[in-house]
Amino acid sequence: MENRKLRMGMVGGGSDAFIGAIHRCGAFMDNQIELVCGCFSVKPEISRSSGLSYYLPEERIYSSYQEMFEHEMTLPEGERMDFVTIVTPNRWHFEPAMMALERGFHVVVDKPMTFSLEEAKLLQKKVEETGLILALTHVYTGYPAVKDMKARIAAGELGKIRRVYVEYCQGWLSERIELLGGNNAGWRTDPKQSGKAGCVGDIGTHAWHLSEYVLGQKVTELCGDLTAFVPNRPIDDDGTAFLKYDNGAKGVLVSSQICAGEENNFRIRVYGEKGGLEWKQEEPNSLYAMWINKPKEIYRVGNGGYMGDIAKYNSRTPGGHPEGFIESFANIYRNFAATVRAFKKGEKPAEETLDFPTVYDGVRGMQFIETMVEAGYNDTQKWQKWID
Repeated sequence: MENRKLRMGMVGGGSDAFIGAIHRCGAFMDNQIELVCGCFSVKPEISRSSGLSYYLPEERIYSSYQEMFEHEMTLPEGERMDFVTIVTPNRWHFEPAMMALERGFHVVVDKPMTFSLEEAKLLQKKVEETGLILALTHVYTGYPAVKDMKARIAAGELGKIRRVYVEYCQGWLSERIELLGGNNAGWRTDPKQSGKAGCVGDIGTHAWHLSEYVLGQKVTELCGDLTAFVPNRPIDDDGTAFLKYDNGAKGVLVSSQICAGEENNFRIRVYGEKGGLEWKQEEPNSLYAMWINKPKEIYRVGNGGYMGDIAKYNSRTPGGHPEGFIESFANIYRNFAATVRAFKKGEKPAEETLDFPTVYDGVRGMQFIETMVEAGYNDTQKWQKWID
């Protein structure tokens, strides 16, 4: 592979969208990636105006993702895109991802990976057939303090893990703002666009994934409850689950978008035989450690010696400068880009660059949603084996 930036295309992410700009900021942060083409909206006029505002040539701004993939395939290898980022409502994740893989393009896709578990398994099969790379943007795994938390648990600092609490509370859907328009609530509360789950698919999947990521363990059973608290909302806006992990640890998961007054209160607490660790998304540079026989400690990102090598590798600024949401996207994109470069050169990627969510996390995410829906509307609240 020649010495150049990786070329990125986008499906979704127009000027009228929220998450597309976040993805672009993260992708561009390390100067490894450039945007070369895109279909930025289902509305051709918005796709065109968005592409022009991103300073793309008109011939690389497309009216449909099908047109984009077909035309990009006709370009010389030195010009066509290397990968596509998909930032659309859940309903439209699978088809462009599958089409990209079938045509030899790597993929980055927002979570949840697909609309259904069946689609997720088809993507997994295609990734395995092609050997191409699919990254899933479970962004909270990109925070340096989260990576330090994972490393400390893996090193046995807490001893055998017993208890996990993971909570993701927002308040923005406390009223039916989806009826007002002009916001992201419309498709997120529409089962035809979001899939079977609302809140638990949108933010509950983040909570589940973060717990498995930092523990290095998998959920094997859950007992769940789903509710649509806001009258006439057709999909859940609140969910709770008891979790069992494969090493015997037990957990409690709370995901809610009707916690009035909350902004983005995401935190995780893990307790073992020797002590506990806590991380809060709204205070991302601190990792709190609680011990049986000594005072509480605070480890801070960006201050030498307090955090391990993996946290330092994923840190960008000196102490006191918050390493936040966009930087976490950047960590996923940087590791994805390094892995794609190794793929193109026929080399084995460095271990630290493989630290990003993949198609397998995407399949498990859809399994979590399916299992929660199966369990969550069951009035007897029975334990459900993990659906596979």
